[in-house]
Amino acid sequence: MTSFPIGPAGLQPRCFALVPAAGVGSRSGAGQPKQYVPLAGQALIAHTLAALAAVPRIEATLVVLSPEDDQFESAVPGFAGERGWIARSGGATRADSVAAGLQALRERGVQAHDWVLVHDAARCLVRAEWIDALIDACADDEVGGLLALPVADTLKDAVSAGEGGARVAATVDRRGKWAAQTPQMFRLGLLAPALAGPLDGITDEASAIEALGHAPRLVEASMENFKVTYPADFALAERLLRSRA
Repeated sequence: MTSFPIGPAGLQPRCFALVPAAGVGSRSGAGQPKQYVPLAGQALIAHTLAALAAVPRIEATLVVLSPEDDQFESAVPGFAGERGWIARSGGATRADSVAAGLQALRERGVQAHDWVLVHDAARCLVRAEWIDALIDACADDEVGGLLALPVADTLKDAVSAGEGGARVAATVDRRGKWAAQTPQMFRLGLLAPALAGPLDGITDEASAIEALGHAPRLVEASMENFKVTYPADFALAERLLRSRA
């Protein structure tokens, strides 16, 4: 297992957030990148970044954008600064964008032993206390971990039934199954090589770490920390955000 020292001159590892936001949100039906869809008076991504900014232990948040992005500054005015960083180096996939973000963090002085919390831009309902719970659980862990939720629903394996339909092929045992969320928290020096390897079957940072033979820690979160993906999700996220206000 990879072991990391506390850091140069005894410095404690620091925490940084990385938000890949170079996607176009093709499943959302929004007609624009979903991170810029307005929800409860702000762009979706503005809610996400506000939650990360509310965690004092996060030194800074880096947002990785597409090189062609021309909406971010107007959608999240005043973000850039001491704790808000931007890199227009996003790639075609999430893994590409995260890898580019890790390189941008290195260029800003983030060290191999520092923690990186990768968070989906579309998980705009994340709460600062859930992020704090993740940091508390992983701060002394050799590997790191992620927010997740034990699966409560019955799971079905499906086969195509033609014309977009499906039929049940089998019922899947849900015991021990968890739905992965974000943030996912790993040291830069472990995550970077994990994403540099073969990415077949890699769908998140934790699966890349698993491919190296490590077992990330699962930290239970809330079903409210869902990823806004489909058209109906926007209305639900709007209601929840307004109820908090």
